[in-house]
Amino acid sequence: MMQEHQDWQQFLSRSQLFQGLSPQELQLVNKIIINKNFSKGESIFWQGEPCDGFYLIKKGKVKIFQMSKLGKEQILHIFETGGNFAEVSAFDGKCFPASAIAMTKTELLFFPRSDFLKLLEKYPTLAINMLATFARHLRKFARLVEDLSLKEVPGRLAAYLLDSRECHGNIDSVKLDIPKSQLAALLGTIPETLSRVFYKLSSEGLITIDGSEIQLLDLKGLTVLATGKRL
Repeated sequence: MMQEHQDWQQFLSRSQLFQGLSPQELQLVNKIIINKNFSKGESIFWQGEPCDGFYLIKKGKVKIFQMSKLGKEQILHIFETGGNFAEVSAFDGKCFPASAIAMTKTELLFFPRSDFLKLLEKYPTLAINMLATFARHLRKFARLVEDLSLKEVPGRLAAYLLDSRECHGNIDSVKLDIPKSQLAALLGTIPETLSRVFYKLSSEGLITIDGSEIQLLDLKGLTVLATGKRL
């Protein structure tokens, strides 16, 4: 157990949320952690359930989503190793506004709300980091609202491919690491429409598709499609 906590502390020191904390402060954070493991497809929480803390992904991938009354899924975000989620609900004390499911075998570090609030009162660096996290998530949701309300599906897909390229070091290829049905839900469309859009981008020479590997042939064209602005 001691070795496990040492591993957690090293992981915390590398995460954006806990950057700038001293080893002593990290030790105190480490003491309140509860380790939770989930199988692929297992629910972490459901929309409307009481929230008593937030999560940091030690290993794996988590889908945050909402379901309409008609059963349509809208993916709000997909978090991977190092990502944290549910912290807004943990701080306002209200129920989860969305649901979370493990997309792979996932290990989470859980931070109980009451214990974490006590640490925030003592360590301003931690509070500042939390504000930065809120700002990042707000920007992502603002981007999601903009994409869903103002862009057609080709523009949403182009923006997704360019963002993925940036996240993976600006190489001119993107590997789809989620099923196309999940990508469709993330982009606010259905799989059949997404398939047609992939074909359209391919036929126009913007991309080539080889299984899950997408080669980005025309970055300028994709940028124009994603932004709606001529370069």
